[in-house]
Amino acid sequence: MKALVCKNKELTVQSVTLPKLEKGDALLEVLRCGICGSDLHARSHCNHWGGIMQKAGYQNFMSEEQSVIMGHEFCGEILDYGPKSARRYKPGTKVCAIPLIRRNNVVNLIGFSADAGGAYAERMAVDENFMVPIPNGLNVDSAALTEPMAVGLHAVNRAEMKARDVAIVIGCGPVGMAVIASLKAKGVKTIVASDFSAKRRELARKCGAHLLIDPAEQTPFDNWEEYGFFNTIPRGLDRLLEGFEKLRSLPMPWWHTWKIAEKLGATKPKFPVIFECVGMPGLINQIIEGAPLYSKVVVAGVCMETDKIEPAQALNKEIDLRFSTGYSPLEFRNTLHMLANGKLNADPMITATVGLHGIGNAFELLASAEEHAKILVNPAIQSTELAIVT
Repeated sequence: MKALVCKNKELTVQSVTLPKLEKGDALLEVLRCGICGSDLHARSHCNHWGGIMQKAGYQNFMSEEQSVIMGHEFCGEILDYGPKSARRYKPGTKVCAIPLIRRNNVVNLIGFSADAGGAYAERMAVDENFMVPIPNGLNVDSAALTEPMAVGLHAVNRAEMKARDVAIVIGCGPVGMAVIASLKAKGVKTIVASDFSAKRRELARKCGAHLLIDPAEQTPFDNWEEYGFFNTIPRGLDRLLEGFEKLRSLPMPWWHTWKIAEKLGATKPKFPVIFECVGMPGLINQIIEGAPLYSKVVVAGVCMETDKIEPAQALNKEIDLRFSTGYSPLEFRNTLHMLANGKLNADPMITATVGLHGIGNAFELLASAEEHAKILVNPAIQSTELAIVT
């Protein structure tokens, strides 16, 4: 079969052997696979990334000298099963699958391990337990976005926010757009999207953003008080004293009234939820400096460089800083069904499709972040040219 192989940062289409099926495996014909920013990072920084993974106990991340078939955002059609498999779904069933598979008694990340080839190929092996049938009527282009959209859904779930909360999304690449679409699906009424690219801001609007900001002209941290937020310690202390004076004027012990107000959520100022979806050094600290008091910051962007923050600044504002990666099996399944029933709109993200021979060019175009958001790979396409989606 044909597959795109990454070795020493070079991408080449090669003839490779079909994956060997083990117990519990399913063989898929790859129908579509999205090119992820993580793939670009892995190609250029896999040794550094692998070192980080080793610190967390995972030893099988790809390295430069290995030959690796990447691709982890995919959908496919079941062709066959490995020995002694459960065979829950018939051959011919179109499925998505969580990109994890057991090899040598270790769970491997499909597309990021030499032992677990990904979907930049005509065929691939997946764990049958992680397969989810594509609901009838959902096209394979949209289905292939299940994995990245699940990442966005997980980030929104990590935020534990309500529909009335203000959401600020910094960066409108695929991760940011997945977050925006999930925020819209959740019913969040105010979604602010910030990106330097006019095209990506427009795609963010189509995904559900209500207010678009060009950070070259305006910071997303302007005019916080219009939303009832406080960005300075003096203003926060004024608000505290004003509220406390009102409590002391009531004809009952203030601490009893405080407890009641606390249960009603009236003692803490309003705050936004800020999603960092870029992954550039220095950005987290910029957000901490600009964010209002008590803000919740969810970091979903992948930064592959050492970064630094000023903890005292975050402490002074009592910033809630959370990091988000991946998703649960339930979030993956729910994402696919939300795409199928129209609750999640991911289609604006798709800007082109390409065959295996055009992936190298697609990598270069995606690195510029100006013209494209999500490019899908269709292994059946023989041309090296991109087919632009209009």
